[in-house]
Amino acid sequence: MKKTKIDHYTDKEALEFHNNNKSGKIEIISSKPMTTKRDLALAYSPGVAAPVREISKNPDSAYDYTTKGNLVAVISNGSAILGMGNLGALASKPVMEGKAVLFKRFADINSIDIEIDSSDTNEIIKSIKNIAGSFGGINLEDIAAPDCFVIEEKLKEILDIPVFHDDQHGTAIITCAALINALDISKKKISEVKVVINGAGASAMACANLFTKTGVNKNNITMLDRKGILYRGRDNLNQWKSAYAIDTKKRTLDEAINGADVFLGLSSKGALKKDMVKKMSKNPIIFACANPDPEITPEEVEEVRDDAIVATGRSDYPNQVNNLIGFPYIFRGALDVRAKTINEDMKIAAANSIATLAREDVPDEVVAAMGGERPKYGKNYIIPSTFDPRLISEIPLAIAKAAIKSGVARRKIEDFDVYRDQLKQRLDPSVTIMQGINSQIKKTQKRIVFADGEDENTLKAAIAFKNSKLGIPILVGKKEKIKEQLKNIGYSENLNIEITNSNDKEKREKYVNFLFEKLQREQGLLQRDCDRMVRNDRVIWASCMVSCGDADGAVTGNTRRFGTSFQKIIKVIDSRPGEIMFGLNMVVNKGKTVFIGDTTVHEYPTSEQLAEIAVSAARVVRLFGFDPKVAFVSHSTFGQPITSRTKHIRNAVEILKNRNVDFKFDGDMQPDVALDEAYKELYPFSEIVGNANILIMPGQHSAAISYKMMKTLSDSKVIGPLLIGLGQPIEIAPLRSSTSEILNLASVAAYSAGVINYGKKTN
Repeated sequence: MKKTKIDHYTDKEALEFHNNNKSGKIEIISSKPMTTKRDLALAYSPGVAAPVREISKNPDSAYDYTTKGNLVAVISNGSAILGMGNLGALASKPVMEGKAVLFKRFADINSIDIEIDSSDTNEIIKSIKNIAGSFGGINLEDIAAPDCFVIEEKLKEILDIPVFHDDQHGTAIITCAALINALDISKKKISEVKVVINGAGASAMACANLFTKTGVNKNNITMLDRKGILYRGRDNLNQWKSAYAIDTKKRTLDEAINGADVFLGLSSKGALKKDMVKKMSKNPIIFACANPDPEITPEEVEEVRDDAIVATGRSDYPNQVNNLIGFPYIFRGALDVRAKTINEDMKIAAANSIATLAREDVPDEVVAAMGGERPKYGKNYIIPSTFDPRLISEIPLAIAKAAIKSGVARRKIEDFDVYRDQLKQRLDPSVTIMQGINSQIKKTQKRIVFADGEDENTLKAAIAFKNSKLGIPILVGKKEKIKEQLKNIGYSENLNIEITNSNDKEKREKYVNFLFEKLQREQGLLQRDCDRMVRNDRVIWASCMVSCGDADGAVTGNTRRFGTSFQKIIKVIDSRPGEIMFGLNMVVNKGKTVFIGDTTVHEYPTSEQLAEIAVSAARVVRLFGFDPKVAFVSHSTFGQPITSRTKHIRNAVEILKNRNVDFKFDGDMQPDVALDEAYKELYPFSEIVGNANILIMPGQHSAAISYKMMKTLSDSKVIGPLLIGLGQPIEIAPLRSSTSEILNLASVAAYSAGVINYGKKTN
């Protein structure tokens, strides 16, 4: 079983990440306009009085007039932080902020972290009780056992909103889903299996409880803590451990494991030995979930058993038991029906939904999101991937139905098909796209040149590219300067990344000869001119590396303007035969993805060029998994008002009509008409109105202005500009790009190198 190295980051990188631009990971943004005096009057005084009066008369109307219905508090006292122990409430804040970000990223739930500086359970309970009315749900996190049991049980008694200790129930739900499928594959009956649980903390107790709720015989569960088996008569067992104490003469894990069908480890590295695995029953199920290192590795199990089903908490092995598959979607469903609690019926519904999802055939759009992988239900795929985009539409649906059926929902859902579609719209498409690209390029390991290797952000992007196993980075620059920068960002100067420059005589001669052969007739250059270009220009050097087969792709820019880099690249590389070169930006705002072109190359494209840009853009958008819908945008809509530029754009539409292209298009139209569904009633004859995902701009000026304004003035995410139509996969990062933006472009270059036929390279 192949294991992948886990990504590694220096402490300095992690600290810079948390301190870059703005401190921390979360911020509050107004969901209403706050620009005019009227806006402020409605938002605060006197307009705010109206919802205040309504809520005082009917507390449930707080769900209608405030954020309560989509707001979760992530609460901890820092007594059990990520396996690091009791480091205090304030030290837990980065973790709780991280949990809040995950709520937003995976389920579009707003979240606030609250750290309570107390170890007194009554004080914690009282604190949470007094603030709970502001929230739609409470997520307890990193609170040590047994206090977490007491706190959660009491809060569930006194509050009428969901209270969920994720360390317990999140782990239990995912593990239970894995157990359901593992038993199905191994042909074992849940009522008959013998289960050994090594660990008796919060998550172990929750797993045992949910196992019994789904059919495991409680008498068939043997639980162990650090002192051994929980047996009746053992001294100093608390009430929670006593519930799982059994009559037995066995005292150790080695004794308990003999003949066991299932091992669940929530304990420590190396607790389960290979000799113990040999003693388990036929087709054993082993969930070794200790983090960061499991009780036993899948490789060790494989050495002694070829019939075992193995799951771990690690992302670098198959079958990862990861709470991320559960908690965002469980809360999403609970909040959407305004549930009073998350009960056992809802937990079981979540486990069954997750298990069922793993059994279903994986559709093409999910394969694209997972980087070309089409997992098949079996011993190495019993749990869906954390990045399966179907999770958002399946688990909340199951939770909502169970809440309504069990009577804890305040709100009914009239049409579950409509609800499913609404859930899908909450997912950020750009994240899914980049996850799919990154998953794909991890398998191909393309060599990507980072032309500005001495630039700090470019260097960080190259390191991330390497450490994330996205491919093989090559840095262009002076070794001494790069080593100095490595030290500045917290890495050893001996980091194993290839560095290249014009001191490499063999490569230099090859590139000079290549350029001279290409440019002597085109531009009348002499060999010494080509030599000067190769020696002195890193963009030329990187472009030659790709053209001559010494690399698969490249990323440059960031330290110079786009046009400067572009002019250098096209000296070395021509456009793809039959294609036009242009810039295409992917812009994501509020879950909607739009591609904008041409943002970088053609100042005033002709009608023919506009049509060609549309054709190429449609091809690229399909590579990203979208069905292209092209709008030619203008200041006018369908010729009103008519100007010379309007006619110019309408001619492009006519050219496409005559070409019988295989995608939908229309124009001219204003951008709001292209993007806003409210205009469909006004223009029912057009399939593109309110539906477009590709905007072809009338000129470079309007294109560049549009996407840069969206990026700067809104919370839009922008990937690009992608350089389309170039004869080799080279991307240009805009001036002052962030590390993440450069990394995304490097990934796109690697992806393009694998999926686009660029023809034969010069060797």
